[in-house]
Amino acid sequence: MADDNKSSITGTFRTREAADIAIEHLVQQHGLARAQIFARPVGERNSVGDIPSGGDAFHDGGNRKDAPTAGEIDVTVDAQINQVGIVQRVLYGAGAVRVSMR
Repeated sequence: MADDNKSSITGTFRTREAADIAIEHLVQQHGLARAQIFARPVGERNSVGDIPSGGDAFHDGGNRKDAPTAGEIDVTVDAQINQVGIVQRVLYGAGAVRVSMR
């Protein structure tokens, strides 16, 4: 980001469910625009995370075969400097295993 008043904050999640929760909290509770938030698998393969959860897991203890667990999910938020603290708290609160800023 070229703007000195902005920063990119990335949270890494083990499940797609946790990543989705973080995104929804940022949008619905804190008013960030969806266009500021990007979710992607950490690796090159499509993934629901390291652990099936939510709709990606069967609730009888089995796992779906069409929901690949091929790695973690990154959620990156392009935020104003005054939003950095809340973004970090939301990412960690939703279950991020790591949060970094650049």
